[in-house]
Amino acid sequence: MQNSEGLKKNRDFRQVYERGTSYANRYLVMYAMDNGREMNRVGISVSKKVGNSVVRHRLKRLIKENYRLRETGFRRGLDMVILVRVAAKNCDYRQIGSALVHLAKLHRIWESEVKE
Repeated sequence: MQNSEGLKKNRDFRQVYERGTSYANRYLVMYAMDNGREMNRVGISVSKKVGNSVVRHRLKRLIKENYRLRETGFRRGLDMVILVRVAAKNCDYRQIGSALVHLAKLHRIWESEVKE
C-alpha cells in the first residue's frame, strides 16, 4: 500500500466511529472520515463472531489485498475502518472486492474505475 498506512491505535478507531459516516452492505460496514493528510489510513476489524482465527485472518488478508490493488481508485486523505459481517465468512476474493468498491461508491470516495 504505497499511499496508505494501517490504522492501529484504539483511539483512532474510536474517532472514526464517532466522527465518521458509515455505510453497510451484506458483507462489510465501512466508516470513513477526512483525516487532513496526504494519505489514507485503513483499519480492519473482524469480530470473533465471524469465526476462528484462521477465518478472521483470511478475511483480513482478502480485504487488504483488494484494497491494495484498488488503492489508486480511492480518494486520498481519509481514515477508514472496515468491519466484517458474519455473512462474509464464506466469501471469496471477488465478492469481498465488489463489496469494498460498492461501499466506496456509497461514500463517494471512489474516484476511478481501475483495471483488474
